Amino acid sequence: MQTQKTNPWLIAFRVIFTIALLACIAYIFRNSLQTGAESSLRSQAVMMKVNETLGRVHLGPLSEHLIRKIAHFLEFAMEGFLLMLCLRVYTAHFVRHMSWPLLIGMGTALMDETIQLFIPNRTSMVTDVWIDMLGVVAGLLVALIILLIVRVVMAFARIKRENRALREEREQLRRAQMEQEHERLARRAAHRAHEAQLGHDEMPADENWEEKEEEQAE
Repeated sequence: MQTQKTNPWLIAFRVIFTIALLACIAYIFRNSLQTGAESSLRSQAVMMKVNETLGRVHLGPLSEHLIRKIAHFLEFAMEGFLLMLCLRVYTAHFVRHMSWPLLIGMGTALMDETIQLFIPNRTSMVTDVWIDMLGVVAGLLVALIILLIVRVVMAFARIKRENRALREEREQLRRAQMEQEHERLARRAAHRAHEAQLGHDEMPADENWEEKEEEQAE
């Protein structure tokens, strides 16, 4: 029995999305392993840049606490997005198996907060787990919407190709029928001309002469 070959593009996407997902999870755990002082310094640096940008459009400022919660949400939203893409390249029935990325996202959030229990000057909060899960769900939904749009566009393009092929097939059939009709009329005219040359004014007694000629031609 022959095994069906996997599309090289599919293999490439599997490798790319899997590596990206692992890198995202590693980045989340790396942030969890930072001490409270290191994490605060990073948050303050990000806060200054964000508030500087918001100040140009007369918005803000944002507090360090809010910056940290937004960072939690965004990094887990990226994980959820990559989880859905990974699910898609490993199975075509990705909607049916959406519980898997949700469980992996939940596991990552719980492990992230558990790690912080053992890091100096870091705390673990249930609200952070909820924020992380909201990020995972948001990322999943964004990826799901994109995948569904891509599926609809591809289905529309496939239907368009099939309709074009069907029109071409009908046109070829019509041309073949016209050619057969022209050949039949030409044979009929030639037969009448031949009979006229022989001095016969009437058609031959055999009324099925056209069918016999077509059989001989075939």
